This record gives sequence, C-alpha cells and structure tokens, in this order.
Amino acid sequence: MSTALHPPVRRPQRVAYATCRGVEDGEAMPVLAAFARLGVSAEAVFWNDPGVDWAGYDLVLVRSVWDYILHRAEFLAWSRRVSALTRLANPARVLERNTDKTYLRELAAAGLPVVPTLWVAPGDPVDGVAAVDWPELVVKPTVSSGARDTVRTADRAEALAQVAALTAAGRTAMVQPYLAMVEDEGETSLLYLGGEFSHAVRRGPMLGGGFADVAREPDADQLALAARVLAVAAEPGELLYARVDLVRLADGSPALIELELTEPRLFLALCPDGPDRLAAAARALLPGTPDRAPVFHRRDC
Repeated sequence: MSTALHPPVRRPQRVAYATCRGVEDGEAMPVLAAFARLGVSAEAVFWNDPGVDWAGYDLVLVRSVWDYILHRAEFLAWSRRVSALTRLANPARVLERNTDKTYLRELAAAGLPVVPTLWVAPGDPVDGVAAVDWPELVVKPTVSSGARDTVRTADRAEALAQVAALTAAGRTAMVQPYLAMVEDEGETSLLYLGGEFSHAVRRGPMLGGGFADVAREPDADQLALAARVLAVAAEPGELLYARVDLVRLADGSPALIELELTEPRLFLALCPDGPDRLAAAARALLPGTPDRAPVFHRRDC
C-alpha cells in the first residue's frame, strides 16, 4: 500500500472587481473575461456589500466605486479593513490621499506644474475668488467625481455663491480658471498599468460639450510630466493603475489637472488589448504568480 502523500489541490486564484450599485461600467465584463483567459477567477462585487468575505480573495481590484463621494469615510474605512485581509489595488494609503483633490496642492508645492487653483476651506476668506482676472471660473468641491456639484461661470457672484454653498456644507471648494483651449485640444489622459505607460486618450471637455474620446500619441513633454507626477505621488511599484490628466496652458506648456488613482475610467476600449493589459498587471500581484508576464508592445494600441 502506497504511503505517498497526495499534493494538496490548489484552488483557483480569485480576484474581486470592486464596483457599486446602479452604475454602468463598460470596462467590467471585458476585464473579467481577460482574467478568465489567464485562468484567474474574477467577479464583480459591490464594495459595500456586508455579506462579502474579502479574505476569500487573493486581490481586490478597486474599480467603479463611483458612489464613494457620498460615503468617503465609510469607503476609506472599508479600504483599510480589506487591506488587513488581502491585497488591495490601489492601496488604502493611495485611496485616502487621492479621494480628496487637495493632493493637487501638495503636488504643486513639490514643484510640479498644476492648473492654477484657489482653495477655500470652511471659514476661509473668499476675497481671492473675486480678485482673480480669469475670464471664466470653474468651482467644484475637493471630493467629487465627474462634474458633480461643479459650476462653470464668468459671473463672480455665481462663483462666490457656489463657494459659499460648498463651504457651508463643510466642504472645501477649489476654484480654477476655465481653460478655453481644451475645447480645441481637449485633455490628454495618459494611462499606466503595472507601472508602465500603456496608452493615451484625447478627451473632450466635461463642461460645455466637446468631441468624442479618441486614442492619441502623447507628446514627449506630456510623457515627461506624467513620469514626474507619478514619481512624486507614489512609491515605486505601489500603483496597479494610474491616469494622469493633462492640459496645455496659454503658453503651451503641459500642466496637471487631475491624477486619478482611485476609480478612473481607463479607456480600455481604445486600446485593443487594454483589458488583457490590466488583467496581466493585476495577476502579477497575486501570490505564486510566475515572474514572467506577457509582453505588450506600444504598437498594439
């Protein structure tokens, strides 16, 4: 009678694709299918579902958690709790900092070119808002998504009223110039997966119409600035994904308008193997994953 021990049966690696109720995330199904092609079990899960056993996943991939702006404290507590049980991407430390746009103030203080911004916290004076000579202003809260609670106006009284409404609700307001050049050039979003530049997108302005999002080849100065931003904002190897949103100022130089490290749309449909790139980068974070990962070439996008 043989005494050889049978090796334990290894369960499939499991990934949770964290999303929220009531959203249409067009990137979810292609990414889940890409995981399946890699032999990884992945499923979409609501981040605030109390019945989820997060410890049962090898990785929790934070994606379309777009309702966090209404429940930021709860969301950050969830991220810390999950981090104690399994791997979270992006990490809780990154999510805490990136979900409040005052991170832009810190990046500007580090010497990075950021779109000019006035910050008005509850109790702060508002004289500077009326004094700026920007033709049009954009007023928004520092914790927001998309254009929620955002006003674009040339009327200083309207801008001040929006600042007052935000601060009265205990929120910090940010006031920026509306950059008319985005109506022609748009924003350039540079997408990074697994620490590597993947693809770039030309995005139309969110305020006041525009044009369709299209793939584009970024300029050398945009790539250089994005690399600087990421080097300041995160530790090496800390980010699974990042989106660096840039605009050009009146003098033609690029400036950071937003750094999306929490739940950005990654425009995977504009890169033919985009879902596979993200899934491969995520699989590299799983325990026991071979060192050799698929190689993707820039010409693939």
